[in-house]
Amino acid sequence: MNTPILHIQNLHKHFGKVHAVNDLSLEVLPGQVFGILGPNGSGKTTTLGIILDVIKKKSGEYRWFGEPPSAESRKKIGAILETPVFYPYLSAVDNLKIVALIKGVDESRIDSVLKTVDLHERKFDAFKTYSLGMKQRLAIASALLADPEVMILDEPTNGLDPQGIAEIRQLIIQIAQQGKTIILASHLLDEVQKVCSHFAVLKKGKLIYSGSVDEALTGTDTVEIAADDMDLLEETIKQFAYTQSVRPEKQFLRVRLKNNQSSIDLNRFLVEQGIVVSHLSQRTNSLEQQFLQILAADSSSATSGNHSFIDQKTTTHA
Repeated sequence: MNTPILHIQNLHKHFGKVHAVNDLSLEVLPGQVFGILGPNGSGKTTTLGIILDVIKKKSGEYRWFGEPPSAESRKKIGAILETPVFYPYLSAVDNLKIVALIKGVDESRIDSVLKTVDLHERKFDAFKTYSLGMKQRLAIASALLADPEVMILDEPTNGLDPQGIAEIRQLIIQIAQQGKTIILASHLLDEVQKVCSHFAVLKKGKLIYSGSVDEALTGTDTVEIAADDMDLLEETIKQFAYTQSVRPEKQFLRVRLKNNQSSIDLNRFLVEQGIVVSHLSQRTNSLEQQFLQILAADSSSATSGNHSFIDQKTTTHA
């Protein structure tokens, strides 16, 4: 097994009476685009601050590249935790020259990173003339200057318009394709679904789920179905071996299926039982819908990262 890029074990942090990070344990492996998700106050930014040595932990430990955190390991990490701050009257090139001087990086990489973030044609324009999306891309360029193995991004699309959001998302995918590991904090599930390979969900500082995006979305399809005799339909669907749950909703039943069964499989079974349906529609849930279900789950069933995402879904209803 690959040595984790980041290993967090039993991490705790308090701010007064607030338990901001509560017994957090998780791992990020090389090459992953790992999303740390949760509503405001869930501990995302605090966790990033701790692993970057910006915030002091109360207890627990974390390791970078299999070793205790050190100045050497931090050289392998590029991070953006807050709103990008550059000199407004200086160009992108001049701002990055200052960053290169601070980081002790050769200026020869400036052109390369500006091409990566698609700012090369505007490299001599003053920072103050940039849009919010361009400013964010320049911040990513500054984090890339030292050619880090890991990129850490805190709410990278926050405040951007739809075009800016799309540009940053595509840039994250492009950077990941270069072989870099990316850790990003976000409260936008659509963002994670489109760019992340793995994610963790935090709630009030606790880990309530960790796993791959693909696994989380497996089996999340639901079938809306109706027939003339709804009671008979419901009883028959319950006899289908692959029915996970059946719930009456308005003029139809909402059915969850397991083992990757589809509406076609269910309809075939019903026809064999002599039932003709009047309405049949398969709907695919988004990661955002699943995320909201997790957060709404009873705390007794959603406080451990060992719980299955699928199991948690079956205890709650959308």
